[in-house]
Amino acid sequence: MSGLKILMLNHEFPPVGGGGAPVTLELCRHLVRKGNHVDVVTMHFKATPRFECLDGIDVYRTPALRKRADICRTHELATYMPGALGKTLRLVKKNRYDIIHCHFMVPGAPLAWLASRSGHIPFLVTCHGTDVPGHNPDRFNLVHRLIAPAWRFLAKKASLVTSPSEFLRASILRACPQANVCVIPNGIALDRFTPASKTNSILLCSRILAFKGFQHVIEAVKDIELGWQVNIIGEGPFLPELKRLAESSKTPICFTGWLDKNDAEFVRLYNESSLFVFPSRAENFPTVLLEAMTARMAIVTSDVGGCREIVGQAALLTRPGDVEGIRGAILRLINNKSERDELADAAYKRVQVFSWDSIVDKYIEAYGRLIR
Repeated sequence: MSGLKILMLNHEFPPVGGGGAPVTLELCRHLVRKGNHVDVVTMHFKATPRFECLDGIDVYRTPALRKRADICRTHELATYMPGALGKTLRLVKKNRYDIIHCHFMVPGAPLAWLASRSGHIPFLVTCHGTDVPGHNPDRFNLVHRLIAPAWRFLAKKASLVTSPSEFLRASILRACPQANVCVIPNGIALDRFTPASKTNSILLCSRILAFKGFQHVIEAVKDIELGWQVNIIGEGPFLPELKRLAESSKTPICFTGWLDKNDAEFVRLYNESSLFVFPSRAENFPTVLLEAMTARMAIVTSDVGGCREIVGQAALLTRPGDVEGIRGAILRLINNKSERDELADAAYKRVQVFSWDSIVDKYIEAYGRLIR
């Protein structure tokens, strides 16, 4: 199906946001390439243009309060809907969309529901993790308790809720058993990286939050001289604690801060790193693992939910918070190049099933069902 008019709602859109932002951008790009029209309504942030046509996508950035590109606080999230409401309703009236696709139940689904009612248009919501009750108790536990009735109402009103993983689908259904939920994985551009000659380096990349578990990697390597360097990409409230832990490390640990995914340094680190370690204790569908697989890295990750679903047998799995297990996995791969290469090749082979060409067809099929 092509020639659809699609309204895409997400408070985060590149160059702003975490994993959900680039997912939204790539989905929009591939929808446009298949002959569909896509408008995006997102938050304005600092010097970003109020309107731009990006790769054929019309992007509208509406007034909102946000201090940082990499993370959005609860009170800042709350400013998305009032800032975007007028623009969204005007676009709905003008363009007669076939479908409204909202990313994140919070804060976008209330806006999607109102726009749906205004234009009599079916809407679906893609959940990404933090918008699902219980997924990120470090940040949003209290908020989800307060908004639980509204969350369930919106989950039931959505024509469809999509989840990137079976793990998150189960969490959505625990919060709202009546929701219509299906799994559509996130995609990845397979030409995203061009792996060069690999160096003796280990890469970690994410928003720096306690549950991501980066502190356990530092604890695993700080008392031994690996002869390798650890590079950590990301910003977040737990960063000062990581830097404190790394001060006396015998293995050099470099913090790059937040890097845009198109930044040359970001691409270089993915291309040249040999190992990728992602020890999070709770994940829905971490795009960083897809990126690491595309960059042909050997991977060590947690044996939890979305991480396990993504990597299958193409990684070493450890228990969340298991410092000894993480240390053992890292040493095992550092000391065994053939196994390292085998895992890297297996990861690259597995990531092919997540190509955007196949994932976007799943969304178009879902749109067609809802429209019919």
